[in-house]
Amino acid sequence: MPHPNNISEILKSHTADLKWQREFYEDLHQHPELSHHEERTAAQIEQKLREFDCELITGIGGFGMAAIFRSDAEGPTVLMRADFDALPITEETGVDFASTNGNMHACGHDMHATALLGACAVIDSLRGQWSGTFIALFQPAEETSDGAKRMIADGLIDKLPRPDVCLAQHVMPGPAGQVQATPGPILAGCDSIRIRIAGRSAHASMPDKSIDPTLIAAMIVVRLQAIVGREVPPGEFFVISVGELHSGDKNNIIPDSAELVLNTRYYDPALAERVYEALHRVVEAECAASASPAKPTFEYFAHGEVTDNDPATALAVREVFDGVFGDKVVDATPATASEDFCYLPQAWGVPYYFWLVGSTPEDLLDSPPVNHQSNFIPDYDPTVEASTTAGAAAVLTFLAKS
Repeated sequence: MPHPNNISEILKSHTADLKWQREFYEDLHQHPELSHHEERTAAQIEQKLREFDCELITGIGGFGMAAIFRSDAEGPTVLMRADFDALPITEETGVDFASTNGNMHACGHDMHATALLGACAVIDSLRGQWSGTFIALFQPAEETSDGAKRMIADGLIDKLPRPDVCLAQHVMPGPAGQVQATPGPILAGCDSIRIRIAGRSAHASMPDKSIDPTLIAAMIVVRLQAIVGREVPPGEFFVISVGELHSGDKNNIIPDSAELVLNTRYYDPALAERVYEALHRVVEAECAASASPAKPTFEYFAHGEVTDNDPATALAVREVFDGVFGDKVVDATPATASEDFCYLPQAWGVPYYFWLVGSTPEDLLDSPPVNHQSNFIPDYDPTVEASTTAGAAAVLTFLAKS
């Protein structure tokens, strides 16, 4: 593996003209498309990829695609992934290229796609200075947590060369252009849980004739936080949020059922299993205490794995990042958001590395907009420069000639 300083020098010698990135980014931002509907976005990405010397495979798991860059010399295979779907959020950024279709790139996936295309341009311009194979993978439907799985189900591992390592990045709050990196967990695992509670309906004026599922649900909401507060060790991380509570549709009728939809976040899957055992115990006990006529039901869905960086891969890339970015690279605090990226390396059984890039304008650092908010917009110049350079540097960590 080449010395990190050599990679910094290689990057300085690239001849790619990246002026197109701003127009490309603003176009994607202005035309956001929701998960599984990214037809125009995919077409824009494909059009740009066709300008490079690469083999292109399209239509993987919907609108997913991969560009395969091969050198003339044997070497490792490195895959880097970017997502490109948007969210059903009405934009309130005030920029002149804001979306007006009721959807929004509020998570920065437009930046991810632009940066990976930029890294493709850089790597393509450096032929002769790297060996092996570089795969740029563009994934749809990250926001629904099934984009990676759909690509895998559509034969991804048979359609591409087997990578030796997988890479990805995400823009986040923090000084724009700052690279945030860490070994081990960097994004949380997650689950959604739908709980159905049975009651007995009655007129609101006759509560004694009912078994009130709304009251049971309310008691469960309170007790769930007692699990976190009293059964999770203080030094460990776990979040249970009640995102939905549905019960009844008429003010003078006590309903016959209620439904809770929970969302959890964690870094330790073993801890999650212990919390889920407690969750079942508490919900069943509250239902029994109120004489619910049937046992509650539990439906788990939208599972996301912990994004847990391989230590050796993290060390290798971090040394290169330190050489390229200097004091602009910092130790990352693990984020509590979740991702589906890790399903890709897991499908091949290979190590992976995922890092974060700060994107907050300097004047907003005291109270930065966060991903999925209607006013989230990266500070373009430092963010695109850092994310493009980080992508190329991480790839060259494994492919650059010594």
